Amino acid sequence: MIVFRSLLFNFLFYLNLIMQMVVLTPVYFLLPRKKAYAVPKNWVRTNHWLFEKVVGTTFEIEGLENIPKGSYIFAPKHQSFWDAYALLPWLDDPFYILKRELTWIPLFGWYLLKQRMVPVNRGARGKVMAEVMNRTKAELRRGRQLIIYPEGTRRPPGAPPEYKYGIARLYRDLDVPVVPVVMHPGLFWPRRKFLRYPGHFKVRVLPPIAPGMDPDDFLAHLVEVMESASDKLLVETAKDNPKLPLPPMAAERIAELQGRAE
Repeated sequence: MIVFRSLLFNFLFYLNLIMQMVVLTPVYFLLPRKKAYAVPKNWVRTNHWLFEKVVGTTFEIEGLENIPKGSYIFAPKHQSFWDAYALLPWLDDPFYILKRELTWIPLFGWYLLKQRMVPVNRGARGKVMAEVMNRTKAELRRGRQLIIYPEGTRRPPGAPPEYKYGIARLYRDLDVPVVPVVMHPGLFWPRRKFLRYPGHFKVRVLPPIAPGMDPDDFLAHLVEVMESASDKLLVETAKDNPKLPLPPMAAERIAELQGRAE
């Protein structure tokens, strides 16, 4: 049954993407930029509905009161394709720094460009990176929110932390709060696998870290805060979903944490 539901969900997920992009594209490009954000945010909500009705997976968000007004860096854990888009409806006007090749994709890339995402050549240095930073600062001055994954890429649940120093540089140079977010969607939507598992999980928004810290101190604090909260939530999620098949790395981490508690 899980295999069938996973196949059905994956089919409907991409069908939903194609249909909405085709049907709503005229609306999207005729609306002013910020109002047009309603189109991708609606796509996200329909995916949440599909995930619940087809797979049987639900989620809740804790700590929304910790999200400040105006500009900030939104810094979530990254485990799955799910968390690449899932929280957009709860952010006012978010944007990403993303690899420029994504903007070359017909139609999808045009969507990104309309929302003034900041493309970057990952191999670039010097003036190019300075221009990326200037564009990022300009978007933040407009009251937008930058989404950055502190570990840079998807990491499986329970994996040892590998935070990149780039988040500390952004914290120093952009001078806005950083909002850490922990969650474990990778237990239900594993990376590089087509299976989707039913259950319920939480997204936990942690208190923002104010600007002004030394970058090294900030990074150490961010890692400590996020990993502590992530470990706690991992144990909670496994306990709340006893039938969920845990991947080996997550099971090992839970066993380690429980061993420390004894």
